[in-house]
Amino acid sequence: MDPMTSQGTLNGKVALVTGGSRGIGAATVVRLAREGADVAVTYLNGKEAAEDVVRAVEGLGRRAVALRADAVDAREAAGAVERAAEALGGLDVLVNNVGVGVLGPLENLSLADVDQVLAVNVRAAFLASQAAAARLPRGGRIITVGTCMTQRVPGPGGTLYATSKAALIGLTKALARELGPRGITANLVHPGPVDTGMNPADGPHAPGQAAMTALGRFGTAEEVASMVTYLAGADAAYVTGAELSVDGGHAA
Repeated sequence: MDPMTSQGTLNGKVALVTGGSRGIGAATVVRLAREGADVAVTYLNGKEAAEDVVRAVEGLGRRAVALRADAVDAREAAGAVERAAEALGGLDVLVNNVGVGVLGPLENLSLADVDQVLAVNVRAAFLASQAAAARLPRGGRIITVGTCMTQRVPGPGGTLYATSKAALIGLTKALARELGPRGITANLVHPGPVDTGMNPADGPHAPGQAAMTALGRFGTAEEVASMVTYLAGADAAYVTGAELSVDGGHAA
């Protein structure tokens, strides 16, 4: 079937995925496009990777644009939302995917580590959501990527990361209440161990992570992307303020 005439669940929608040049973000961009959405991707340093994702989307018959933006800079974060809407004719879905992980013993974490992680994992999601809220129509979606470590921290070394991601729970629930009267939903997806370039399933720490899941394996970026895509669609119209786990039973 011609991709331009296929009837996906997101036909006619426009999405913005922050940090969408690799890993879960890139898989989400492609999955949204497969369901009919046009997609904007932000990146900071991975220009070539972002352009590869754009080409993948265009290969599916959808429109795409890569936008360089520093997600923690208020002007650039808001500008990315505006540029995406201008390039693609509006905005229906925001996926707050950009994030950073700094793990290590509490006593070894520097103030610079704290500032970086809170800025990328919390400030960036707040800024993008704030800017998108002014653009989203009734039926709009804000979907944020969290972590299974907000529900179960399996060992030492995750204090800063878990703290930053836990803040997204409050952000999501508050957004759901504030934007609900406008018919806009806000939800949070908690991935478990996922096979990406940053945390490969064949890496040195992978066996221990896989053993902490009920399924005994890493997830794939595509499995997380499928949940994000569900939340972006009409079938999830009555789901808001929710935390949905795609963690292989990490928190079971």
